[in-house]
Amino acid sequence: MRSRTANRSGIVLRRIVTPAGDIIVTMLTPQGKLKAIARGGVRGPLSSILNLFHHVQVQVYQTPGNDLVTARQAALEGALPTLAQPERYPYAHLLTELADTLFQEGELSETAFELYAASLRGISRHPDPEWVSLVMSYKLLALAGFIPQTAYCSLCGSADPEHPDPLGGQLLCRPCASQAAYLPDVLDFLRMVPKVSVRLWMENPLDARERTQLWQALERFVAVQVGRVQSWRVNLPELAGA
Repeated sequence: MRSRTANRSGIVLRRIVTPAGDIIVTMLTPQGKLKAIARGGVRGPLSSILNLFHHVQVQVYQTPGNDLVTARQAALEGALPTLAQPERYPYAHLLTELADTLFQEGELSETAFELYAASLRGISRHPDPEWVSLVMSYKLLALAGFIPQTAYCSLCGSADPEHPDPLGGQLLCRPCASQAAYLPDVLDFLRMVPKVSVRLWMENPLDARERTQLWQALERFVAVQVGRVQSWRVNLPELAGA
């Protein structure tokens, strides 16, 4: 069987430099997630191109029986330098780790790529990067098929629950709950976020206290349903005691 060469365009989700000087990158592309190695990459031009959040086009080479493709060449298609700013980088990083956790290698999802790319652009430009990151995290979660149950209590099935589920990130009714009910706008967000457009959410941001409840609910739900996103606890002080 002949080896294969192809051009792939995507955004770098993860970058690892090996002791041998190779660069291993994970990219989200319109065709799914791709993992590639640039052998000796830290000593060449690929080092500055294959950076986190960069939109790149990569020429990859794959031999039969080898799951890890080799990146031969790469060209920068787009970069968002403002993501390096201290007030923006943490939100771009945590949203990127979430996307990396949600979408698996080989999954075809052009919509996921477009939504993730739009998320990074929003974080890089919007005056409220935290709100962009929070809304888009819930949108990415819904796109991947992980939608918190908000119509019924996760324990007894009672309708219209209003209290946090500290273990599963769902909602509980009053008799099943041990914590105070969510704030009204938080409940509205949790129930409507998959249906309401991003534009409308951007026009109606919630306040700091409400956002804290949403971050905590999201972190609990993702940890149980998908997997722990470590950078949330590092970058978001409101999750430290959650």
